[in-house]
Amino acid sequence: MNKSIKMVLLIAGIALIAYGIYMVISPETSVDIAVAEIEGQDNTNAFITIGLGIVALLGGLLGGKK
Repeated sequence: MNKSIKMVLLIAGIALIAYGIYMVISPETSVDIAVAEIEGQDNTNAFITIGLGIVALLGGLLGGKK
């Protein structure tokens, strides 16, 4: 595998993992009703993003080894 493709996969993998973790940590929606505050969050997209990041990272690390 070409060295530049490996570098792009590594950078993309790290960026996707970081963005997925950010999406898990930050609240998505928030409703404030007088005394009670309700936060709802769907982490499906965050887990998919983290998974794609891991695949890209592994592809960059293991791709093209003989």
